Amino acid sequence: MAQRGGGQRPRELPERAAELRNQLVDRCERLQLQSAAIARHLEQVLPAKDQGVLGSASAARDLVLQRLLFVGRVCESEEQRLLEQVQAEEERAHQSILTQVVHWNEALQKLAALRTYLVDMITNLDDQDLVRAEQEIFERTEVAEGILEPQESPRLNFNRSCVQSPLLHRLWASAVLCCGTGSQEIHIDEKTVSPNLSLSEDKKTLTFSPRKGRVDSGCPERFDHWPNALAAAAFTSGVCSWRVKVEKSCAYKLGVCYGSLPRKGSANEARLGFNAASWVFSRYDKEFRFLHAGRPQPVELLKSPAEIGVLLDLAGGELLFYDPDSCTILFSHREAFSQPLYPVFAVAHQSLSLAQ
Repeated sequence: MAQRGGGQRPRELPERAAELRNQLVDRCERLQLQSAAIARHLEQVLPAKDQGVLGSASAARDLVLQRLLFVGRVCESEEQRLLEQVQAEEERAHQSILTQVVHWNEALQKLAALRTYLVDMITNLDDQDLVRAEQEIFERTEVAEGILEPQESPRLNFNRSCVQSPLLHRLWASAVLCCGTGSQEIHIDEKTVSPNLSLSEDKKTLTFSPRKGRVDSGCPERFDHWPNALAAAAFTSGVCSWRVKVEKSCAYKLGVCYGSLPRKGSANEARLGFNAASWVFSRYDKEFRFLHAGRPQPVELLKSPAEIGVLLDLAGGELLFYDPDSCTILFSHREAFSQPLYPVFAVAHQSLSLAQ
């Protein structure tokens, strides 16, 4: 005879049902615990988290305001100090000029009086009286001999170093390079790229190869020996800045040069930093230097920068190299630049790239 209950024997049904009831009871208990945990999370944890967020946000706002207020007070104090120094230097130079004006006016009066006296001696004295007055004339003319020709004096110029301030220097560099102020879109001029370098399609990356590539080395703009390249456009005024990624290379140079920099040959005339037409920050292995006119200046660094910012102030006559990661000025150079300046690059190991 066929059994009912889906194949279960009658004596096994109560056991199975009891087992199922126990499982459901366990499930209900777990659901109750799960619900209690969620309810506790809703009632206690999340409100506490929300209060914590509100407290943290309030503390963060206070921190921002406190630090900015502190920076503002320091900047105001530095502003006052520097403006007072400018005022003092202006007054000093102005007073020096006024003193010179008085001195040379007196000298002119003495010379005019002496000339009038000599003309009178020449005109009104006969030979005998003129010879008799020789000693007097000699003594009077000694006054003119004591008046020297005017000479250029640095004391008559305004000394711009009176506004030198490490704080202002760092804040200004950080504002320009880290906030994008004055940031320039730079592309490398393919016509200038050395045969030892390859240029990426976006004109941003230079890669070194010890084997010279197939390029038109007869192109007058191209560097045919040193692994150099110039940007496509020069800067003529204002404040300009750009960043260069250098983490892949341990042999590179970057900076600025005049467009008149020679491109041909292995002499120093075309070697960046070894002539009067180029100013570069250089790395070779673990040695960092600033190079210009063949006069290297060592730069002591604790670590190798992954990126270097270049800041050029043409009106202020300053070239500055900066590490954006540490907000550190690597080197600063002042120069009265007389021609438009091109960003310039050299790489003799791996590659470097212009930051986007």
